[in-house]
Amino acid sequence: MELATLAIDETRLIATITVNRPKVLNALDVATAEAMQAVAAKLDARPDLRCIILRGAGRAFMAGGDLAGFASDFATADNTVNQLLDALEPVIKTFQAHPAPVLASVHGAVAGAGISLMAAADLAIAATDTRFMLAYDKIGAPPDCGASYFLPRLLGERRAAALMYLGETWSAAEALQYGFVNKLVAANELETATAKLAEKIASGPSLAYSQYKNLVREGRDKNLQQQLKAERVAFCAATKTADFKAGVSAFIKREVAKFCGR
Repeated sequence: MELATLAIDETRLIATITVNRPKVLNALDVATAEAMQAVAAKLDARPDLRCIILRGAGRAFMAGGDLAGFASDFATADNTVNQLLDALEPVIKTFQAHPAPVLASVHGAVAGAGISLMAAADLAIAATDTRFMLAYDKIGAPPDCGASYFLPRLLGERRAAALMYLGETWSAAEALQYGFVNKLVAANELETATAKLAEKIASGPSLAYSQYKNLVREGRDKNLQQQLKAERVAFCAATKTADFKAGVSAFIKREVAKFCGR
């Protein structure tokens, strides 16, 4: 069984990453993390992609790290952590740096590193049966995989703190209310709804999406004046693209634009 797979729809330029360890709710051991790193390397080589979907096989999206790897030898648990993070951190960096929007499609349990990987995505769609928990408080460790970076920015410091200090478990409805996911659908509709959402993203102005993603990422370290300048540069660059001409022309004619990604 392949622990993480990559399928690419070459017609629509949509890539789907599936974490495939369903018997343990896709808990991440070193082998699975390294398989995800290999998948991320393939994505890095495909800047032409227009949407990336992240999903989990079976009954859950991801139940976090596989604690059995720590319990087998506590004396070397730090080595296991380093192996996991050496593999997973490049995955998170790829999600952030890749020009294509990353869509997390989640269901069942989303916990630990699963929360972090979902938070590293640009968008999230969830089944109504999904449950969200950070769960690091239960094992006596601080979060990793960027949770302390992404969660306060997505949720605000108080809301993010409740996941860690109070060990809160959120329903899908609560996650939507808090702005942690973008859309909820019935569990039996998740696959279809994810595909439709990915298709919508892939048919959009991919160059403009890439520029927006880059502006958001780099804007975290800029003041307002610097961000205004960056936006101006990006917008002026966009006016030279075929997508801009197609979009403006279609808008004036009250037609639906067809974007080519150039």
